[in-house]
Amino acid sequence: MNPATRQIVFINTAHTITHYSLLILPTAVLAMARPDSPFGSAYGPILALATGMFVLYGLLSLPQGWLVQRLGRKTLMTAFFVGTGAGLIGAGLAQSSWALAAALAAAGAFSAIYHPIGTTMLVEAAGDKPGKSIGVNGVFGNLGVALAPVVTAFLAVRFGWRAAFITPGALCILVGLLWMRISVVHIERHVTARPFPPIPAYLVRRALVVLLLIATSSGLVFNAFTLLLPKLMQDRLAASPSLLPLVGAAAFLVTLCGALTQFTVGRMIDRNTLKRVFLPISLVLAPAMAGLSFAQGWMVMPLSAVVAASIFGQVTVNETMAARYISPEMRARIYSVRFFVGFLGAAASAPLVATLFERTGSLVAVTLVLAAFSTVTLGCALFFPNRPEELEPELWKDVPGSPAAAPVPVAAE
Repeated sequence: MNPATRQIVFINTAHTITHYSLLILPTAVLAMARPDSPFGSAYGPILALATGMFVLYGLLSLPQGWLVQRLGRKTLMTAFFVGTGAGLIGAGLAQSSWALAAALAAAGAFSAIYHPIGTTMLVEAAGDKPGKSIGVNGVFGNLGVALAPVVTAFLAVRFGWRAAFITPGALCILVGLLWMRISVVHIERHVTARPFPPIPAYLVRRALVVLLLIATSSGLVFNAFTLLLPKLMQDRLAASPSLLPLVGAAAFLVTLCGALTQFTVGRMIDRNTLKRVFLPISLVLAPAMAGLSFAQGWMVMPLSAVVAASIFGQVTVNETMAARYISPEMRARIYSVRFFVGFLGAAASAPLVATLFERTGSLVAVTLVLAAFSTVTLGCALFFPNRPEELEPELWKDVPGSPAAAPVPVAAE
């Protein structure tokens, strides 16, 4: 394995760890909420303890573009592995609600490093056709989303909920120690092989507006759906505590559908304009989410799979937007802003799910609110430009308004 490939393996592994770490609590809370628990017996208040985790996860993604210029990628990614792992171990050792909230917040703070830094490194390596690489990376991220409920359920039932935090925390630190032993390489060969095309400024602004709008709405919908999924499966399929592994397995299968869709979408993007992929997967999200509000029994499974496929497929589209419309020199900063905006939306998900569940006693109101937010995604898909030049970048120079377009001759009077 050459150094560049080894580096990509660590980047993809870090993506799995990031999403896994953020989604331990939504399943662990089903085992933690007991009358003798130091955190209480109510689902909503315990889930709300993750609010600080997601707030810092979003807030601290913003300065990563600035930090990487001063500390370097190796140092920041080392901090990601060790800091996230330490935060998870602290959560597993917590004896009070405040201690659990603080440990989760620390894990979220260090997890904020991954997306702006890791995605930039990945896009550099991907070159002119980033869809497939971003799709593969997305599968690794969603593998973390999928594994979190099933592994957490197994560890919580077999060894107790504390093991559900401590075990992945220790593994994360171990991966960090291995990361410290490799040399980071800057993969510039693809970036310099073809200059970034001269895209008209008005189209860049339009794409950027859509990118930030959808980051906000999809950040909320993505995170809220992954948070409520284990509870949804428990309520509709397996209410008994002894069936917690079944809940985890059902959530795993649903999320796996999303991961496979993300890989497929990544391959489609390299052969189609973004809008042609973005619009169909956005059309199904709101109706499927609304249907999920009232579905009972095993009907929850296919509807949840459709929702997961749409949500996770959009992630690949969103990250490819920056690769196609933002110059390499600006990508790290734009990714920082994009993830900052998106994760602020994600930060609202934990209190949203917890509050609505506590007030209504069910997840119907939550899923209906998410269905409403999903219409924003559809509006973004309709507004996004549909340009064939995305697939043939050399044609951008002939588009009116392009910096490289020939000036229009002025007729002599």
